[in-house]
Amino acid sequence: MSGNITFTMIKPEAVEKKETGAILKRIIEGGFKIKALKMTRLTKEQAGEFYGVHKGKPFYESLITYMSNGPILAAILEKNNAVADFRKLLGKTDPNEADECTLRKEFAESKSKNAVHGSDSDENANIEANFFFSKRERF
Repeated sequence: MSGNITFTMIKPEAVEKKETGAILKRIIEGGFKIKALKMTRLTKEQAGEFYGVHKGKPFYESLITYMSNGPILAAILEKNNAVADFRKLLGKTDPNEADECTLRKEFAESKSKNAVHGSDSDENANIEANFFFSKRERF
Protein backbone atom coordinates (compact mmCIF):
# COMPACT_ATOMS: atom_id res chain seq x y z
CA MET A 1 0.00 0.00 0.00
CA SER A 2 1.37 3.42 -0.97
CA GLY A 3 1.71 6.16 1.60
CA ASN A 4 0.28 9.62 1.52
CA ILE A 5 3.42 11.68 2.21
CA THR A 6 6.64 12.34 0.41
CA PHE A 7 9.60 14.57 1.04
CA THR A 8 11.07 17.11 -1.33
CA MET A 9 13.90 19.56 -1.24
CA ILE A 10 14.45 22.44 -3.63
CA LYS A 11 18.20 22.46 -4.11
CA PRO A 12 20.66 25.35 -3.78
CA GLU A 13 20.89 26.38 -7.45
CA ALA A 14 17.10 26.58 -7.83
CA VAL A 15 16.85 28.62 -4.61
CA GLU A 16 19.63 30.92 -5.83
CA LYS A 17 17.84 31.43 -9.16
CA LYS A 18 14.64 32.33 -7.22
CA GLU A 19 12.66 29.43 -8.68
CA THR A 20 11.15 28.23 -5.40
CA GLY A 21 7.81 29.96 -5.98
CA ALA A 22 7.41 28.55 -9.49
CA ILE A 23 8.37 25.05 -8.30
CA LEU A 24 5.98 25.17 -5.34
CA LYS A 25 3.20 26.40 -7.65
CA ARG A 26 3.73 23.38 -9.91
CA ILE A 27 3.71 21.04 -6.90
CA ILE A 28 0.41 22.47 -5.65
CA GLU A 29 -1.07 22.33 -9.15
CA GLY A 30 -0.04 18.66 -9.18
CA GLY A 31 -2.49 18.05 -6.35
CA PHE A 32 -0.04 18.01 -3.43
CA LYS A 33 -0.71 19.70 -0.10
CA ILE A 34 2.26 21.23 1.69
CA LYS A 35 2.27 19.82 5.24
CA ALA A 36 5.57 21.39 6.36
CA LEU A 37 7.95 23.87 4.76
CA LYS A 38 11.34 25.12 5.90
CA MET A 39 14.11 27.20 4.38
CA THR A 40 17.44 26.07 5.84
CA ARG A 41 21.07 25.55 4.98
CA LEU A 42 22.77 22.20 5.42
CA THR A 43 26.21 22.00 6.97
CA LYS A 44 28.65 19.62 5.28
CA GLU A 45 28.06 17.23 8.18
CA GLN A 46 24.28 17.34 7.77
CA ALA A 47 24.55 16.88 4.00
CA GLY A 48 26.88 13.94 4.60
CA GLU A 49 24.38 12.37 6.98
CA PHE A 50 21.41 12.97 4.67
CA TYR A 51 23.23 11.48 1.66
CA GLY A 52 25.05 8.81 3.68
CA VAL A 53 23.70 6.10 1.39
CA HIS A 54 26.04 7.44 -1.32
CA LYS A 55 29.19 7.48 0.85
CA GLY A 56 32.11 5.92 -1.03
CA LYS A 57 30.66 6.68 -4.47
CA PRO A 58 32.73 8.87 -6.81
CA PHE A 59 30.24 11.77 -6.69
CA TYR A 60 29.75 11.78 -2.89
CA GLU A 61 32.17 14.59 -1.96
CA SER A 62 30.99 16.91 -4.74
CA LEU A 63 27.36 16.19 -3.76
CA ILE A 64 28.04 17.13 -0.14
CA THR A 65 29.85 20.32 -1.17
CA TYR A 66 27.06 21.26 -3.58
CA MET A 67 24.22 20.61 -1.11
CA SER A 68 25.91 22.66 1.63
CA ASN A 69 26.77 25.52 -0.72
CA GLY A 70 23.55 27.50 -0.23
CA PRO A 71 20.07 27.46 1.26
CA ILE A 72 17.56 24.74 0.43
CA LEU A 73 13.79 24.59 0.84
CA ALA A 74 12.61 21.36 2.48
CA ALA A 75 8.98 20.25 2.41
CA ILE A 76 6.69 17.41 3.35
CA LEU A 77 3.99 16.89 0.75
CA GLU A 78 0.71 15.02 1.10
CA LYS A 79 -1.33 13.25 -1.56
CA ASN A 80 -2.58 9.71 -2.11
CA ASN A 81 0.22 7.69 -3.73
CA ALA A 82 2.53 10.61 -2.90
CA VAL A 83 5.94 9.09 -3.66
CA ALA A 84 5.04 7.64 -7.05
CA ASP A 85 3.06 10.68 -8.14
CA PHE A 86 5.82 13.07 -7.09
CA ARG A 87 8.46 10.99 -8.90
CA LYS A 88 6.37 11.42 -12.09
CA LEU A 89 6.16 15.17 -11.53
CA LEU A 90 9.92 15.32 -10.88
CA GLY A 91 11.04 13.57 -14.04
CA LYS A 92 14.29 11.71 -14.62
CA THR A 93 17.45 12.82 -12.83
CA ASP A 94 19.02 13.96 -16.10
CA PRO A 95 16.92 16.86 -17.41
CA ASN A 96 17.90 15.94 -20.98
CA GLU A 97 16.08 12.62 -20.49
CA ALA A 98 13.17 14.00 -18.45
CA ASP A 99 9.69 14.21 -19.96
CA GLU A 100 8.27 17.57 -20.94
CA CYS A 101 6.33 19.34 -18.19
CA THR A 102 8.36 17.75 -15.38
CA LEU A 103 10.11 19.82 -12.75
CA ARG A 104 13.57 18.68 -13.75
CA LYS A 105 12.96 19.28 -17.44
CA GLU A 106 11.90 22.82 -16.66
CA PHE A 107 14.21 23.80 -13.78
CA ALA A 108 17.30 21.53 -13.68
CA GLU A 109 20.66 22.67 -15.00
CA SER A 110 22.22 19.22 -15.32
CA LYS A 111 22.15 15.68 -13.98
CA SER A 112 24.15 16.76 -10.93
CA LYS A 113 22.30 20.07 -10.47
CA ASN A 114 18.79 18.73 -10.92
CA ALA A 115 16.92 21.42 -8.94
CA VAL A 116 14.62 19.21 -6.85
CA HIS A 117 15.02 16.12 -4.69
CA GLY A 118 12.19 13.65 -4.16
CA SER A 119 11.96 10.56 -1.96
CA ASP A 120 12.28 7.25 -3.79
CA SER A 121 10.16 5.13 -1.42
CA ASP A 122 7.58 5.45 1.34
CA GLU A 123 10.21 4.35 3.87
CA ASN A 124 12.71 6.98 2.70
CA ALA A 125 9.98 9.65 2.62
CA ASN A 126 9.46 9.14 6.36
CA ILE A 127 13.19 9.00 7.12
CA GLU A 128 13.87 12.16 5.10
CA ALA A 129 10.87 14.03 6.53
CA ASN A 130 12.02 13.16 10.05
CA PHE A 131 15.53 14.38 9.24
CA PHE A 132 14.24 17.92 8.67
CA PHE A 133 10.99 18.16 10.67
CA SER A 134 9.82 17.24 14.16
CA LYS A 135 6.26 15.96 14.57
CA ARG A 136 5.14 19.30 15.98
CA GLU A 137 6.41 21.21 12.92
CA ARG A 138 3.97 19.41 10.65
CA PHE A 139 0.60 21.07 10.18
